[in-house]
Amino acid sequence: MGSSGGKWQQITGSVKTRWGKLTDDDVDVIRGQKDQLVGTIQERYGIHKDEAQRQVDDWNRTLDEENEAARERSQQRKAS
Repeated sequence: MGSSGGKWQQITGSVKTRWGKLTDDDVDVIRGQKDQLVGTIQERYGIHKDEAQRQVDDWNRTLDEENEAARERSQQRKAS
């Protein structure tokens, strides 16, 4: 998860789906900053930092896997 504006704009829906208590303002403040996301989740959900970090890491890993699968499907279509 980086702070590049374009990529963050693409995944904000996923963030709001995963953590429904986050507001649009929260997401705007986070702007792709992992530590800010962890802190905001910790605050909104009343959980320990370690748990918030685990949730973000799991979510980020899932995003990476989904992106990789989409790239592979795209390459397969181009090859055929």
